[in-house]
Amino acid sequence: MSLDIATIARTYPKHNVAHPFDPLAYDELETTVRIVQGSTHFRNGMRFVMLQAKEPTKAFMATFRSGQSFERLADVLLIDTTANRSIDAVVSLSKGEVVSWSIAQDKGQPMLIPDEFVEMTIICMQDERVARALEKRGLDIAERGLVCIDPLSAGYFTEAEDPSRRLVRGMFLLRKESNDNIYAHPIEGLTALVDLNAQRVVDITDTGVVPVPQTMRNYERQYVKNLREPLKPIVITQPEGVNYTVDGWSVRWQRWSFHMSFNAREGLVLHDISYDDPFTGRVRPICYRASISEMTVPYCDSTSTNGMKNAFDVGEYGLGVLANSLTLGCDCLGEIRYFDFDFVNAFGEIESVPNAICMHEEDDSIMWKHTDLRTEKVENRRSTKFVVSFISTVGNYEYAFYWNFRLDGSIELEVKANGIMQTGAVQPGEKARHGTMMEEGLYAPNHQHFFCARLDVQLDGDKNRVVEVNSVADPTGPTNPLGNAFYAKTTIFETEQEAKRCHDYRSARTWVVQNPNSLNRMGTPVGYRIEPMEIGQPYFNEDSAIAKRAGYLNHHLWVTPFNETELFAAGRFPNQNPGPDGLPVWTEQNRAINNEDIVLWYVFCHHHVARLEDWPIMPSAKLGFKLKPTNFFDFNPALDLPPAFAKTCGATKGHCESGHAPGGTREFVPQRLTRLMRRTMRREKLVAEAEGLLEEKRAKRMSGSKSKA
Repeated sequence: MSLDIATIARTYPKHNVAHPFDPLAYDELETTVRIVQGSTHFRNGMRFVMLQAKEPTKAFMATFRSGQSFERLADVLLIDTTANRSIDAVVSLSKGEVVSWSIAQDKGQPMLIPDEFVEMTIICMQDERVARALEKRGLDIAERGLVCIDPLSAGYFTEAEDPSRRLVRGMFLLRKESNDNIYAHPIEGLTALVDLNAQRVVDITDTGVVPVPQTMRNYERQYVKNLREPLKPIVITQPEGVNYTVDGWSVRWQRWSFHMSFNAREGLVLHDISYDDPFTGRVRPICYRASISEMTVPYCDSTSTNGMKNAFDVGEYGLGVLANSLTLGCDCLGEIRYFDFDFVNAFGEIESVPNAICMHEEDDSIMWKHTDLRTEKVENRRSTKFVVSFISTVGNYEYAFYWNFRLDGSIELEVKANGIMQTGAVQPGEKARHGTMMEEGLYAPNHQHFFCARLDVQLDGDKNRVVEVNSVADPTGPTNPLGNAFYAKTTIFETEQEAKRCHDYRSARTWVVQNPNSLNRMGTPVGYRIEPMEIGQPYFNEDSAIAKRAGYLNHHLWVTPFNETELFAAGRFPNQNPGPDGLPVWTEQNRAINNEDIVLWYVFCHHHVARLEDWPIMPSAKLGFKLKPTNFFDFNPALDLPPAFAKTCGATKGHCESGHAPGGTREFVPQRLTRLMRRTMRREKLVAEAEGLLEEKRAKRMSGSKSKA
């Protein structure tokens, strides 16, 4: 049953939705829920997993112009708990009706819903088998409020995790008091497999009693004694205002422009990234869509407890729905612009994350500088970067994502991994083989954090390619007589199978996205290359369960032709998916990728062998990559930056040049001679000595002439 269109017209839209990429506004979410729940398809037992704006097609966006009307559509993903199936629906907000309703055919289960975490805890704590297992470990049932249960995706190890049932695995930990760090006290060897739709525990794994580690190790401020003196504050102000403009979800900064959206699964998504090129006078497209497609955290331990921890944080939990509400001075510093995120919970209620996205500018040290050694003249330009960020808490870890735009035309994705490590317990006197001991009886297992960025590139248009560049040393001979020369060997990828590649530091291997149809002033294709930060490789065996499910981890680079259904590197539903799915399956088609509309997938990793310094809470681990222009611009795109101002260094003229004295004058102190002054004095001395020698020779010649006369 569709709602009355006149009713919809009175309530939609309350907010001005100006662009097809805009995320659904609060009232649009309400209206979509009302349409779905009012349709003939909906029944009791159905729950919402995700509800978001349906992205327009590329063909539509190619002709879209600002102010143009468009049909507003919403994608809806539901689970039917009574029928054990998933449902895809499309709602037209413009028409006020469900326009599509079908059973999802993808392998696996949709991602877990935060509401299910609470239900899982209640189900476990009411189960008598759980109660008996806790009693066996000396834990009083009357005090089991101090027993905490981490909801972890079930994975797929045997047919017990078959996706015909919607499952989650409970891991048990102990809290010795209300604010205690639960990861200091894991209850080793005990897990519970819960059927969320049936609302019951279907299996208990109990491998035997291991003493719960007793050492309390906390990080909250009330536990930390002798805090150091507070640092003197660094105050960041922009009294003349910020350098960016925001129109709805569209952003402009310096020569950059892009559009943003935010969804429950990927979190922040960037669209239509372009650069206004001062040398050509054109606004040049660079990337149509950029996002984090998937994350996988394999725990590389052999125990039944930690060995089953293989989280796909994007596809099983959702970065957006777990986003933090950011605070000024703690998460973000400076002149900040925030964006909120509204989403629908399992029951169709609207929940909000205030300040989910943070936008600000940061000083970024020197952009470029040179001192002429002959004249001592200095040219210096300061760098500023524009940062769009969000932070998600996925269980024990925080992941902070920073998209950095720079004045040199580069784009960087920086990820900071924070939080608390997962832990395990060993018998007294034992040491962990696959981890690092943190306390007596407590260890942190070896693990890795893999991220896959999906980059729908469009350098100067849709027809692009990817080339591999390896540095190769020429053998000593006619082309390299000194034996010190190398050249860049370039290989063009023609098909998907050719483009499944890994980093090689021995050849300084990198990959460049090019447009062979767009040439720079030297007649070569324009491009952007990937510059890695930390990289790593998986260490699981080929016959392992995680290898089948996370095949995308086997290569740092994948390239595919654009397909609007291929968004997630491990498949649409990695939850309980036996694999293979996603990139390993799609690329078996071995489709053409040279001079095509292509998507680049880049996999990067934080390899985490725990340190004592990571306990009880770890400092940020930084990783990511940079997209760096490579012959894309005809000259340095930051060449036109004005000279840097130096108001805080006391310079009277305001620009950063040599010779500033502490008081702000430009007078030189005699005892503090510059290199130029010393070289000038030495030159003058040498000139004087040379002139003196010449004068002596001249005098001798004159004297000799007079003697002969």
